[in-house]
Amino acid sequence: MTSGLFTYALTVFTGFFAIMNPIANTPVFLGLVGDRDEITKKKIAKTSCITAFIIVLFFVILGKYLFELFGITIPAFKITGGILLFYVGFEMLQSKKSKIHHQEDVEPDEGVAISPLAIPILAGPGTIVTAMNDVTKGSYIHIAIVLVIFAVMIYLTYLAFSLSEKIVEKLGQNIITVVGKIMGLILAIIGTDMAIAGIKIAFKM
Repeated sequence: MTSGLFTYALTVFTGFFAIMNPIANTPVFLGLVGDRDEITKKKIAKTSCITAFIIVLFFVILGKYLFELFGITIPAFKITGGILLFYVGFEMLQSKKSKIHHQEDVEPDEGVAISPLAIPILAGPGTIVTAMNDVTKGSYIHIAIVLVIFAVMIYLTYLAFSLSEKIVEKLGQNIITVVGKIMGLILAIIGTDMAIAGIKIAFKM
């Protein structure tokens, strides 16, 4: 039982890390906050992370009821979600900023913490799909594990944003790009696996 939960937790962490990727998002954060002072940057980082956590918390807790309300089946969700994650991962492999995961030509303003940082960079469709897929047909223990791991990822993201200048300076853009490609590959694999699982459930294989 313990071994199974550990494996599950590791899988959840890998999925969240691949889709959120704090390291690869640090240059994006820097580009959006511009030359603001350190206090303002940390405030923006904190607001965006808290907002993203609340959004995903909403979908994780109410996801089941949303499925029932709109008549969404788990196989359909898994297949569609798998295709979506594969698409995001494929674009990351090609060194493209996913159109699903990022917004282009965004001018920094006072609401930058909410959009595009919280939505869709941190709590975009990919993150929500990953979170909801991990709790479909899961017990309360599984839901708790997903929320705890997502909270850890949010904290890591906050640290990465707060130290963004130092991270980019130390690692360099090339290493950050390589990390992004590796995460893209992992995300594409997770998406493929999710779609296969949905097909198996749909056809009772």
